[in-house]
Amino acid sequence: MSLMKNPKALLYSLILFLILLILSVGDFSLRDEIKLPFENTIKGKAKITDGDTVKVNGKKIRLSGIDAPESYYRGKKQTCYLNSEKIYCGDIAKKKLIEKIKNNSISCKIEKEKDAFNRFLGECFLKNESLSKFMVRSGYAFDFKKYSKNKYAKDEKYAKDNKLGFWKTKFEYPWVWRDKVRSNIIKE
Repeated sequence: MSLMKNPKALLYSLILFLILLILSVGDFSLRDEIKLPFENTIKGKAKITDGDTVKVNGKKIRLSGIDAPESYYRGKKQTCYLNSEKIYCGDIAKKKLIEKIKNNSISCKIEKEKDAFNRFLGECFLKNESLSKFMVRSGYAFDFKKYSKNKYAKDEKYAKDNKLGFWKTKFEYPWVWRDKVRSNIIKE
């Protein structure tokens, strides 16, 4: 059967030809057309600076999409209340991440853009387990919806429903607490 007598076969052949032609052109690059979220990977031993920030090979990496209470921000430590007792929740979040990583190497998929503080943004993994997911699911960090597009919303719900980590305390979300510090509402 010839292609001229079968319009569907002619159309499919033409589409296939055009696709092959486009892909064979030397100057065409999918990389130029598609914005890849991750540019490279940084691997090595981590120094924990906060519940959502690590330093690997001298590079400061902010775990993108999550937010943990502050262990130190503008001279202040974020606090929470557990059974009316004041606790330093920023220090607790940092300690939880230290306990998780221990002395192991981690691997961080780094995004193309840095944050406002010139830190690398990325998702870090310990033996293929996302540290961001771990921190949120265990209740020691929160889904930073402003940046995460709800990537960790289910993990946060799990922690909240099971009263894990800070969900068994009285706390302020870190972004709310930082706004209050910047506005001089919190002076301690």
